[in-house]
Amino acid sequence: MENSRIKNIEHEILSDNWYTLNKYTFEYQKFDGSWEVQKRESYDCGDGAAVLLYNTNKGTVVLTRQFRMPTYVNGNTNGMMVEVCAGLLDGLTPEECILKEILEETGYQLTEVTQVLVTYMCPGSVTQKLYLFVGAYEDAMKIEEGGGAEHETENIEVLEIPFEKALQMMVTGEIRDAKTVMLLQYAQLNKLLRV
Repeated sequence: MENSRIKNIEHEILSDNWYTLNKYTFEYQKFDGSWEVQKRESYDCGDGAAVLLYNTNKGTVVLTRQFRMPTYVNGNTNGMMVEVCAGLLDGLTPEECILKEILEETGYQLTEVTQVLVTYMCPGSVTQKLYLFVGAYEDAMKIEEGGGAEHETENIEVLEIPFEKALQMMVTGEIRDAKTVMLLQYAQLNKLLRV
């Protein structure tokens, strides 16, 4: 870390239950040259990867639907979220991770994906870096049912839907997950599927 405008960083772990909640106290030099003490909390859940699976011949994408407690307690009335396939790296490379997650969550076995973006999804409070991929799939690649890893308490519904419908679901608010919106818009801007 190299920023001459930050000094005297103190670190405290507030919680290390599911992931890690850290508190940082530090001195920050403002634009006028003066120094002030700032305190920030950051949540570290590990870096992750996500992928939009698409089929150009069928004009479809594969998404998932699952319950997300944080959205449920913040206005999502049933807590269900439609998302692209995703997971935490857990010591794997981003590509290794997402190929594993594709099989676990959707049942498709891909051997190749393309990284298109690297993002910080909530840089004011979450340390996570998310690697975003796209991957072409065909029906013959479906070798398992999918639905998630049982030991991870996942209960995932696999959705294969027309790309045009997925774009409309963003407009209606049925898709509100940021990584999913970004990847659908990437696919639209780069004309991965016909609309």
